[in-house]
Amino acid sequence: MRPPTTRQTAAARTWALAALLSLWGTLSAQAAPCEAGAYGTVGQSIAVLAPKPWIPPPGLGYLLLDGRYGSTASPTSPVQCEHGRVRVQAPGEARVVLAQRSFKRTALRFTVAGAELAGELLEPLERGAPSQRPLVVMVHGSETEPAIHNTRALMLAAQGIAVFTYDKRGTGQSGGFYTQNFELLADDAAAAMQQAQALAAGRFSKAGYWGQSQGGWVAPLAATRSRADFVVVSFGLISSPIAEDRDQMLLEAERLKLGPRERDWIAQLSRATAVLVSSHFSTGFEALESIRQAIGHEAWAHSLKGEYSGDMLRMQDRDLRRVGRAVFDNLELIWDYDAEHTLKQLSLPMLWIVAGQDREAPAQASLASLAKSQAQGKPFEVYVFPDTDHGMNEFLELPDGSRRNTRVTDGYFRLLGDWILGRLAPPYGRSQVWR
Repeated sequence: MRPPTTRQTAAARTWALAALLSLWGTLSAQAAPCEAGAYGTVGQSIAVLAPKPWIPPPGLGYLLLDGRYGSTASPTSPVQCEHGRVRVQAPGEARVVLAQRSFKRTALRFTVAGAELAGELLEPLERGAPSQRPLVVMVHGSETEPAIHNTRALMLAAQGIAVFTYDKRGTGQSGGFYTQNFELLADDAAAAMQQAQALAAGRFSKAGYWGQSQGGWVAPLAATRSRADFVVVSFGLISSPIAEDRDQMLLEAERLKLGPRERDWIAQLSRATAVLVSSHFSTGFEALESIRQAIGHEAWAHSLKGEYSGDMLRMQDRDLRRVGRAVFDNLELIWDYDAEHTLKQLSLPMLWIVAGQDREAPAQASLASLAKSQAQGKPFEVYVFPDTDHGMNEFLELPDGSRRNTRVTDGYFRLLGDWILGRLAPPYGRSQVWR
């Protein structure tokens, strides 16, 4: 082999130096700490990064516009942090660079029915007329986690929408006692809307509610008590909490391949527990005990859940009489709440986004009610995402019948933003328009 020339040696050194600099730059970018916030622009990819209690620092949780989520610390993370920006790996494509977005955050406290609530207005800082920007008040579900700094709210704001979040009474930074009383929660949401509209005066075009899960009961009721231009409901229900419990059990019966006899027993169980909760545990114990004696020994009855009936079935009568109300009826839930009556009072545009395989909020009764409202001329639009569970989560079915969530279904966040912005451009993932 001939020895290299001086020119070849110099070229090799130059190449090696360039390679080292490139490697240093890559390692430096990879080593850059992730900064919480939103990245991307409207019409492009969006990434939201936020601390999560189960992710050790300096890692952050990520949520992408297409519904993927996880930890930035994971070796398989599609998110690579740099200074002031992130690189996101699109499925089957090259990484895209997203710059960090800026928002104006305005905190306030307001009092409703003796409780001081904490809220925050999140406004995108971008070119264009702020007066053309929609305003959304987020009404979250029955969870006790705080809503302020919610990643889904930030995902909506990153699409060019002003979002007002507030911690429900008894959660986060808000005072008062935690409750599931829809009337009181609707008063809180209506007050939040009034505060948000005053805070953003002159900087929004229209204002509405976005209710998730239990918020699907609360947001429409709040709209009857405030000045709202629209309502969005995600994975919510129109049927009552009693009907929710019954429908959950009937889904379980279907999954367990139970016959007509067993399904009839489930219907009887639902009626018995409905009497108990509706009477605030003042009557109905004898009927439930009769059912307990008839089916308590059945294997399927040991695994029956529902929202509450399964637990009541397996509780001994003496214990249920003694502590039943304290266990099941301590949050002032309106068990027979008539959501259809509320919808009849509304003629404003509404978007309902339904999880087609929702085990927590079975959708069939609600879809039937929405179809009836549409036939009556109500401006209600309904999108159903198939093979999607509560929270709009896609999932893997495990051998024991349980499910493991894998991601938020693609198209959900884009549908939310586009509908609120008034620029629908389907398709949205695998969603189907319900008529």
